[in-house]
Amino acid sequence: MRKWQTKEQLTDLLCSLVEHPSITHSNAEIAIMEYLYYILEDRKYYQNHPEHLNLHPLEDGRQLLTALVKKGDAKETIVLIAHADVVGVEDYGSFENLAFYPKELTQELHKIIDDLPKEAARDLLSGNWLFGRGTMDMKAGLTVHLSLLEKAMDGDFEGNLLLVAVPDEEVNSEGMLAALPVLKEIKDRESLDYKVCMNGEPMFSKYPGDPAYYLYTGSIGKVLPGFLCYGKETHAGEPFAGLNANLMVSYLAQEMELNEAFIEQVDDERTPPPISLMLRDLKHEYSVQTPQAAVAMYNVLYMKQTIQDINEKLLQAAQRARAKIINHYHHQAAFYLSGTQTSAYSPDIRILTFDQLYKEAVIRYGAQEVERRQNRLINQRDQGDRDFSTTLVQSLASLCKDISPMIVLFYSPPFYPSVSSHHDEWIQAGAKVAMDYAKEKFSVDLAEVQFFTGLSDLSFVGPVPNKSPMEDLLKQMPLQGNGYELPTEAMESVTMPIINIGPVGRDPHQWTERLELTYSFEKLPEIMTKTIQYFFQTNQ
Repeated sequence: MRKWQTKEQLTDLLCSLVEHPSITHSNAEIAIMEYLYYILEDRKYYQNHPEHLNLHPLEDGRQLLTALVKKGDAKETIVLIAHADVVGVEDYGSFENLAFYPKELTQELHKIIDDLPKEAARDLLSGNWLFGRGTMDMKAGLTVHLSLLEKAMDGDFEGNLLLVAVPDEEVNSEGMLAALPVLKEIKDRESLDYKVCMNGEPMFSKYPGDPAYYLYTGSIGKVLPGFLCYGKETHAGEPFAGLNANLMVSYLAQEMELNEAFIEQVDDERTPPPISLMLRDLKHEYSVQTPQAAVAMYNVLYMKQTIQDINEKLLQAAQRARAKIINHYHHQAAFYLSGTQTSAYSPDIRILTFDQLYKEAVIRYGAQEVERRQNRLINQRDQGDRDFSTTLVQSLASLCKDISPMIVLFYSPPFYPSVSSHHDEWIQAGAKVAMDYAKEKFSVDLAEVQFFTGLSDLSFVGPVPNKSPMEDLLKQMPLQGNGYELPTEAMESVTMPIINIGPVGRDPHQWTERLELTYSFEKLPEIMTKTIQYFFQTNQ
C-alpha cells in the first residue's frame, strides 16, 4: 500500500521531516538521516534488498543516506539528490518554538495576520500554504523524491532510481562532497549508468511578487573571495603615524558592495552583484591602538566567467580602493597639519594575491620555516573555514610587515562551480516534456531557466559550461590541502547531465518561509514522474 502519493499524505510526510530541527551542524542533522533510514527500512523492497539502503559517515560523524531501487538488471539510473539540513530559526522571534511545527505555526500566524508582510498574509488566508523552517528549502523536494522512490519500488519506472540525501548544503556542502566517492562506489559495484541527476530545490523568484513557475537546467556558481587589509598600527592620539585597517576595509567595501562590474548576463539571466558576508577588524581586545588588520569577504556569483576573469575584477577593485585610501589619508592630513608640518609617515599599499604573499614569506624565512608556522596553526585549529582562512593569511602578512600596508586577495570555502546542461539536447527534450505536460494537464506555464540562483549541490555533479582551470582558484585558497580538499577527480568521475524541477515556495531563509501545497504535492509529482519516464524511454 502506498503511503506517500496524495497531497494529504505528502503534507504529513513533510511535517514529519520538518519536525526534525536539522539545523546544519546540530545533532538533529544526524537524527533526520536516521529517521529517513527508519521510514525506508521497513518497506518490502528494502526488506528484500537491505544492501541498497545505507547510511554513510562523514569524517566529522555526520551521515548521508543512499537509497537505491533497482529494476531487474537495468543499468540506466536516475540520481535524485536532496539536502536535509536547514538554516537556524533565530529570526522567528516569539515563534521560534513553533518554527519546526508547520501546521501549528500556520494556525498561530492567523493571530498576527495584520503584522505579516502583505504577500505572506495573502498566502496564509488562501489556506493553501504551509509555513515553517525547511518547508520550502528543501524538505518539500525531499518529500517528493521519497514519493518517487515509492513508485520505483512498485515498478513504475523502466530503470533505477538512486536517492542521495545529504547534510550540510546550507554551509559548505560537505555532505555532497562526501557523496561523490559514494556515488562512484555504488556505480561501480552495481554496474550502473547514471543518465541524469535531478534535484528538487524550490523555485526562486526573479523579483518580489514574481508569479512565474520555473525549472532549471543548470546551477549558478559561487566563489567567496576575501580581502585581508593589513595596515600600520598607531596610537589613536597620533592618527597620522599609521594607517588604520578599518579605513582600508571601508573603502574596499565601497568598491565591492553591489558593484555592477560583477553582474554577468547570459541571455536574459543576470547574476546578483557582490554582497558582503563578513566585514570586521581582527583586534581581540579593546585598546587605543588602531586595528592592524581587517577582513572582508564577498559573495560573488557567476555563470560563464572564468576564475581568472573574476580575479582580475577583484584586483581592479582593490587597486581603486588603494588609490582612494591614500588620497583620503593625505587629504585629511592636510586639515590636521599646519604650516610647514609634514607627516613622518606616507602610506603606500601593496596589492597581493595569497600565492604572492606566500612567496614573499618564503623569501624572508625560507619554505621550511613558513610551512612549520602554517602547520602549527593547522594543528591548533579551533576556527571555522572562513575565520581559519583569514588566520592563515594574517599569519603570513605578519611575516612580511616590511611591505605593509597591503591588501591581500584570497579565497575561502565554500566554492560552487557553475554547471549547466542547457545546451544538452536530451535535457532540453526532457525539460520540454515537463513543460508541455504542466501546460496540457494543469494549465501551468513552466519556464526553463538555465541557472538556479539559490546555489545547489548540482554544482558538484553537473557539466561546467566553461573549462576554467581550477588552479586559478586553488592556489589562492589557504585551506586547500590544509583541512579542505576540493575533490576535482571525484567530481569528474561522476559528472552527468542535470535538471532541477522543484516545488513552489516563498521567502527561503526568512521567518515567513512557506510552501504552496497544491502545485508542490499534486502537480509536481506527476510532472516529475512524466519526465523520469521520458528519460528512461529515450537514449542520451
